[in-house]
This record gives sequence, C-alpha cells and structure tokens, in this order.
Amino acid sequence: MAETLEELALQGDPGTLTSEDRASKIQLLNPQQLYELWEKQHWLAHEIDFSVDREQWANFSDEERDYFTWGMSGFFIGEERVTTQFSGLLMAYEDESEEAFLATQQVDEARHTQFFDRFYREVIGIDDPKWETRLARVREELNDSFAELFDKALVEANQRLISDPSSIEAKVDYVTIYRMVIEGTLALTGQYTMTDYLEKNELLPGFVEGFNKVARDEHRHVAYGTWFLKQKCGSDPELGALMQARLQELLPVAGGVLVPKGADPNDWEMLGYTAAEINEFAFKALTRRLKAIGVPLVAEHAGNGVAV
Repeated sequence: MAETLEELALQGDPGTLTSEDRASKIQLLNPQQLYELWEKQHWLAHEIDFSVDREQWANFSDEERDYFTWGMSGFFIGEERVTTQFSGLLMAYEDESEEAFLATQQVDEARHTQFFDRFYREVIGIDDPKWETRLARVREELNDSFAELFDKALVEANQRLISDPSSIEAKVDYVTIYRMVIEGTLALTGQYTMTDYLEKNELLPGFVEGFNKVARDEHRHVAYGTWFLKQKCGSDPELGALMQARLQELLPVAGGVLVPKGADPNDWEMLGYTAAEINEFAFKALTRRLKAIGVPLVAEHAGNGVAV
C-alpha cells in the first residue's frame, strides 16, 4: 500500500484508472495531503512562454482559429465562474486542514483564469484593456447549456452554502456540481481531448505546458471532491441519493456544454473525437470516481441502503 505523499499521488485519479475494481481500492488523499501536494506542485501562470504559440497561431486557418477560440472559451469563462463562486465552500470548512486546502483551490482557479486571459490576449488577440469587455467577447462563444450549469446551478449552490455553511446537504450538492460535474466530467474530459490533439500535432507548446499544469491542479480538486463525497455519501443513503439526483439532473446539461457551436447535438466531432467517444470517456471517468466514493450513478435499493 502507498505510504508517502509521492506514492499516493502516483496512484492517479480514480477516473483515469483502467478498471472500476482498481478505482474502488484506491487510497484517497485527504485534505492535509492534498494541501502538501499543492505546495510541491506550485507554478506561475505568467512564466509560461507563448512565443511559439503566437507564431503557430498566425498560420492557423480561419476555421482552426474559430474552432480553438470556441473550444477554449468554456475553460476561460468556466475558470472565472468557479473563482467567483467559491466562497460558500470555503466558509463550510470543517477543520483547519480542509480550510487550508480549499484556500489553495481558490488560488488555483484564479491562476487558471490568469493563464487563459494571457493566452487570449497575447495569442488569440482578444486584448481589449477592460477585463469585462474581454470576458463579454469570449462569452459570445458559449451556449445555453453553459449558462444553465455555470450561471444558474453553480451560482445557486454557492448562495445556498453562503446562507448556511453548516448545511451538509448544501455542501454535498455544491461539491457534486463543482467537483463531479464541472471539473470531473467537463473540464478533465476537455483537457484530455484538446491536449492529446495538440501534442500529437506539435502545436501551441506554451498552451500545452500550462494546460497540463491546469489539469494537474484539477486532479487535486477532483481528488478532494471524491474524498469528501466518500466520507459523507458513502455510508449515508440520504446524502447518496441527493448526490445521485443532482448528477442525473445535470449530466445531460454538461453534455450540452460540450457540443461545438452550430453542431448537431447528437452527431458532432471535436479534434477527431466523435460525440460518442467523448461521452464514453467522460462517463467511464465519472463511474470510476463514483466507484471510489461507493455510490453508483443510479440507485439500486437493497436492504436499507444504496447498493454499489
């Protein structure tokens, strides 16, 4: 069994493991361990070199530029949204270790926003001096599903926690939306496909370097969510049912966020990946995390609990 922090980190995200059986046996990192890992994995958004990216971007076709501007928009605005809609969870900490780790995540999300803002300004060329104008321009790329998830569900969940930080139901709901749907299903799936394409074609090396560091941060965040939901929902059928209901409600919305602009919602392709392939990747990653938590996506009532 893994003993050191480094050995535990090498286990990986349950969602990326090859089997549900392995996911159910993984030793989850607790908030103190995740805080210490954050110290070891610190990086600076303003030290990423975009010089080659600018040269390559100038040679992209109009179609490629439109596609990548769309593809990255969800990440840019998504990072801005989760940075500003985080205070409720930080207020709901239960001990000093959880407080320390959650504080690092808000720093992470602000750093990710800075990274994407730099890329849009320095490479894509959306460089209006006003932050609000830059955000408004990028938001033009987004669809109604994005607004429903990030501007409604996430905002409302954050407000419920701010109103009552002691509510475990509100905290489970927020962590489910943020860690399982937004980060675990949407962000890590998009990061995998986009990074895979760019690395295979040796494109945008600065962006890839930063994006891989963003993904490493997101894996820590999802690791916290997996740990927390296992603690609260793995042995409490009512909280498990709350998590299941929220997942079933929002996963179709998350699927809509991934649909490229103007594409058929049921038949589209992104960077050589079909809708079916991307949805399968996201679903497998989610079900493996749920296996680690001990709560399936669909409830199966057995005795007086929820069967896995």
